[in-house]
Amino acid sequence: MRLTKNKIIAATIIVIVLVAAFFSSGMPRQQADPTSTSGLRMSSPTTTTSPSVSKPMELTTPPEELKDTKSSDPAVTTPSNTPVPAQPTEEPMPIATQDATPLNKETPKPATPDGTKPTPTKAMELDPKTGKDQYLTDPVPEGKPLPIEPQNTKISDKQMTVTLSVSCLTILGNMKLLDPEKVELVPKDGIIFKSQQVTFYEGESVFNVLQREMKKNKIHMEFVNTPIYNSAYIEGIHNLYEFDCGELSGWMYKVNGWFPNYGASRYPLKQGDVIEWVYTCDLGRDVGDTYNSTGGGKQ
Repeated sequence: MRLTKNKIIAATIIVIVLVAAFFSSGMPRQQADPTSTSGLRMSSPTTTTSPSVSKPMELTTPPEELKDTKSSDPAVTTPSNTPVPAQPTEEPMPIATQDATPLNKETPKPATPDGTKPTPTKAMELDPKTGKDQYLTDPVPEGKPLPIEPQNTKISDKQMTVTLSVSCLTILGNMKLLDPEKVELVPKDGIIFKSQQVTFYEGESVFNVLQREMKKNKIHMEFVNTPIYNSAYIEGIHNLYEFDCGELSGWMYKVNGWFPNYGASRYPLKQGDVIEWVYTCDLGRDVGDTYNSTGGGKQ
């Protein structure tokens, strides 16, 4: 009885072993759907040698996963376990072989529309469109002092001297044009302030000297600041005003014989300068100024 039981146990073990062996070897290949893409996912080596496969597997059509992949490389048409090397991108030309000229370099443009350039004394900043500086000053003749800006000038304690005079000689020859109420104001010799040496301080202008000396000698003087010229304009001295002796009359100044083409507040003085304030009845022509007579200068 015991022997029979042992045989039954042994037989049962054999059956279990056979069943296990049967399932471990896998289902026969013919049970899988040959048209299913899931069949491509079977990677066990034993499946490739199964006698149930009637024809070799074709891999000419890529898997669905690869079909969905966007690529510009035409070589990627079949699956492969070997990585496809990235195609080298086109590199820019080496700097050494490129044109070294900057792309944004512009051809120099002429200073004015007609291609001509003004010829100012160096250090004057002129507008290329007008040929004048920001205060409408024409280029200063060579050898003449450049205008200064009063707001940027520092006056020191150093004293120097210049010669100053104020006259209205031209009125004597144009009395018929003079306002009748002003006749008694004109000196018989036409001299309002006799030529003499006066003191000025380094950094001062022609205007500074005139203003101080007229006040010191109790001589009337009236002026107005003109921002457009950045200078003071002398309207009247000794109660003689512009237009008192005709529509072309008024006060002008000259330094060392030259009538500057900018205001008295912008003329920088130096030791020994000779300053003359003169009254004109003909826009400067009667006192020797041909430049201002054309309308180009300012007092």
